[in-house]
Amino acid sequence: MKTTCIRKEDVKRTWFIVDAKDKVLGRLSTKIASLLKGKHKVTYSPHVDMGDGVVVINSEKIKITGKKPQEKLYKNFSGYPGGLRLEKLESLIKRRPHEVLRHAVNGMLPKNKIGKKMIKRLKVCVGDKHPHMAQKPKEIEL
Repeated sequence: MKTTCIRKEDVKRTWFIVDAKDKVLGRLSTKIASLLKGKHKVTYSPHVDMGDGVVVINSEKIKITGKKPQEKLYKNFSGYPGGLRLEKLESLIKRRPHEVLRHAVNGMLPKNKIGKKMIKRLKVCVGDKHPHMAQKPKEIEL
């Protein structure tokens, strides 16, 4: 029996569509991160970008448990003195609901060049319509 080492040229990518309606934020983002990494494939190798693309719809209808909407803070620092801006989760959901899911998934991906390529294959849409029909995404229930 021979061990095969897959190369980036041999990777076959597919696209999945995920409905975020009534799903818990953390549980959904872990499953999306594993799809982006390619951990659902038999030939998974951590040093090769094997992941698939994911289109998420209804990101504004995601569930957040506990007191997180009032207590969780997102930080943004401009680099200048006094440039730290803090924003609560509930106000960020009202303003940019797709950014909450993207931030959660990005925190679960590797912090290197491969991770940056993975997050580019995540498309988060508000509402149930999306402009990514050219990829022919398959519906998946998470």
